[in-house]
This record gives sequence, structure tokens and C-alpha cells, in this order.
Amino acid sequence: MPPSEFDLIARHFARPTPQAILGPGDDCALIAPSPGMELAITTDMLVSGTHFLPDTDPGQLGWKTLAVNLSDLAAMGARPRWALLAGSLPDANETWLAAFADGLFACAKRFGVDLIGGDTTRGPLNLCMTALGEVPAGEALRRDGALAGDDLWVSGQPGLAALGLAHLQGRTFLPEALAARCRSALQRPWPRVDLGMALLTQRLAHAAIDVSDGLLADLGHIAKRSRLDAEVFLPQLPGLPAGAEPLLARSCQLAGGDDYELVFAAAPGQRHELAELASRLDLPLWRIGRMIEATDESRSEAAGPGRCPSAGNVIMLDENGQPVPATEKGYDHFAQDTP
Repeated sequence: MPPSEFDLIARHFARPTPQAILGPGDDCALIAPSPGMELAITTDMLVSGTHFLPDTDPGQLGWKTLAVNLSDLAAMGARPRWALLAGSLPDANETWLAAFADGLFACAKRFGVDLIGGDTTRGPLNLCMTALGEVPAGEALRRDGALAGDDLWVSGQPGLAALGLAHLQGRTFLPEALAARCRSALQRPWPRVDLGMALLTQRLAHAAIDVSDGLLADLGHIAKRSRLDAEVFLPQLPGLPAGAEPLLARSCQLAGGDDYELVFAAAPGQRHELAELASRLDLPLWRIGRMIEATDESRSEAAGPGRCPSAGNVIMLDENGQPVPATEKGYDHFAQDTP
């Protein structure tokens, strides 16, 4: 007799939950936030064929399913605490499930997360994780906190994940060392939890967002919510990886998704502290631009012919400080011209 839904959960996903009052096994989990803390809650869905290739290694997929949610918590400076997993599975493949669970719980252990519940059913492979974290009351990093004159920073090497996907899909060929690095960025992203918490506790940033849909697109969310424009200095972006086709690599850097790096706005006076933080975390932080008031001129340049200008524009500037047309777009599930 094949295992039941409850057998599968018990075998692969029932683990101790020391941070919860009551974990899996009842109608609801019970948790208690720490005194003086607010809950930060996020959910992300990963659909086979849309968010990952059907033959993706299940252990890597288990890690990524949780990691992409922890990236959202990182962007608000929250400490991860709990997670719930809901999913549909085409069959009860216990070998696949065991590997998936190993990857999931490896990520949970690294970032101090308890899996406290969820649900499963039969259907096309679809994974939906909800993650909960804690942040001091009233102090969460938000998208609407950027100030005119703030520096713009990005962590790590945005674009590697999209470049890895292009390699896997046969749209480009990468040298093996670079291909391995890009596949790892795509399939086993590292949520910048330590960076996000440090930005919050050291009061180094005014606003932040994680790069899930593309650097320019996600930066645009900060600009729009803060009612400002953003300038990106192309010469100050991270160097493109050697061995990749430059035009494709730049496109991946500006508009590729799945990076899960952090983009944040910080006062110019914090540059020294941010350099020290980058050294302490062994994580490159790149100062790539600044926030500006949304003037009519900047709005018109960014909006382009025939478009209605408004705040929230991202304006790219070349080495001479001249605007460069922004043809790149981030990922949009419902846009007809989504790549």
C-alpha cells in the first residue's frame, strides 16, 4: 500500500520545533513572538516549469524553497523563526521527498528556522512556503524609507542566477568553473539574512528590497514607494564575470531574477561603516547609485516618448553621467513580453 499523506509528512517533515509552543500535528501551530517584537510574514510559490526546471535536484530545490522566503525577511532586517510548507506532488516519490527534505532542513538549520506546519495534496509539482520572522517593533526596513541623496548599494554579484539559467537552457555557453558558480547561484541561493539584520541593528539603511525579479525592477519598487527616482551609475556596477558574453551578462545583471541579493538605500555618511560590514561578512557591497528627487526632467528622460512620467523611475547613467535608454525589464509573470 502506498504511503498516505500523513505518513509522508511524518516520515519526512515532522522534526522538533523548539521555537514553537505547538508544532505540526494539530489544526494549527502555536507560536509566541518575543516581547517588543513584530512579526514579519512572507510567502512565495515555486511552480515547476516556471520557477525551476522539472529535473532540478530535489535537495537543491528544498534549500531554495525556504531560502527565497528568508530573503524577503532579510530585506526587512527580520530574524527568521518559523516556516510553513504547502505543496502539491505528482506522486509519493519518497526518494525525491527525502532529498527535498534534507535540503529544506539544511537551510532551516543554518538560519534557525522551525518548520511548524503545512499541507500537501496530489497535483502538478508546486511548492508554497510561508516564513515568519521577528523584527523590533516599528524598526523594520521598508521600501518607502529612502531619502533623496541616499547612496544605493547592492550586495554580491547580481546576474549570476539568470546567467546560470541561460546556460542550462542552452541560450549561452559558459566555461565550466563559471557555469558551476552560476548554477549554484540559481539553485542554491544564499539569503542575505546576516546583512539584513546588521543593516537594521546598526541603523545603516533607510530602505531595502531583495533582488528577485531583476535589479532595475526591484530598485524601482524602492523608488516608487519612496516617491523618488533612482540613478544607477553603470560604471559602478559589479564587474561582469569573465567568460560570459558581455551583452547577455549585462542583461542578466540588470534584469535577471532569482539573485536574492539585497539592494538598499543608505546615507552617504554610512560609507565607512558599510565598508567595515562588508569586510566582516566577507560579502562585497557595491555603491551603484543614488536616490534623487523626481524632477520633471528626470521623469521625462526615464519615461521615454509616449509614456506618462511619474516618480519611481530608475535612470541609468554612463561614464559621462549621460542617461542611457532603459530597455531592460524585470520578470513579470503576467506580462506578454516576459522573457
